[in-house]
Amino acid sequence: MDLGIAGKWALVCGASKGLGLGCAQALVQEGVNVLMVARGLDQLQASASNLIANYAQFTGASVLFCAQDITTQSGRDAVFAERRDFDIVVTNAGGPPPGDFRDWDREAWMRAVDANMLTPIELIKATVDGMAQHGFGRIVNITSSSVKAPIDVLGLSNGTRSGLTGFVAGVARTPLAAQGVTINNLLPGVFDTDRIKSMLHTNAQKAGQTVDALADARRKTIPARRFGTPQEFGAICAFLCSVHAGYINGQNVLADGGAYPGTF
Repeated sequence: MDLGIAGKWALVCGASKGLGLGCAQALVQEGVNVLMVARGLDQLQASASNLIANYAQFTGASVLFCAQDITTQSGRDAVFAERRDFDIVVTNAGGPPPGDFRDWDREAWMRAVDANMLTPIELIKATVDGMAQHGFGRIVNITSSSVKAPIDVLGLSNGTRSGLTGFVAGVARTPLAAQGVTINNLLPGVFDTDRIKSMLHTNAQKAGQTVDALADARRKTIPARRFGTPQEFGAICAFLCSVHAGYINGQNVLADGGAYPGTF
């Protein structure tokens, strides 16, 4: 299927690895020009070089990268100094740490709010009007399956991502929708990324078990009996960014292998 977005420009955050890189790869494979953003220069440069060598040279897409912390105003300013207008924006920031809510002070909450709620809102605010003027825009926020099924030790994530979800539910249904701009949230379950590996390692140490044993136990809680891959996550993102997804708007698209037990 031709997604109809070749030649458009995308901003992909957290793009040096994991789910963000999966999204960047899928878009480059479709011929989308991508500006990749992440904090670590070395990993980001290596990932961009890989996309250029393996995909962009065949699709004709441009791949740029900008090593900045997108959760800061100075980082966002630096990114928009590289390029101001985008047809596609994929917001993504690392999730807040797990823990006991009794241990989180105001500073911890504000860091989580800045990264996982206010940063996506600032990126939406900075780009949607330009999208509307061109009659096409796609914003995909990578949030979490915890928006639908909260996880007790991820209270910072549950709270801040739910706040973003509520904001998107409103703004996606403004006149922007009639101007060709869609805003959706993409909710990952358990994917084979560094974050899940780190969490499994921490939990294994606490439980006195091996990482492999905990990973196998976790897979058994998922009907698909496996973790997702960044590549298949990226493919979902690319479809939501396509011309074929213009009637999908203000939605929370869950990708979790069937783990969520609810009907709605």
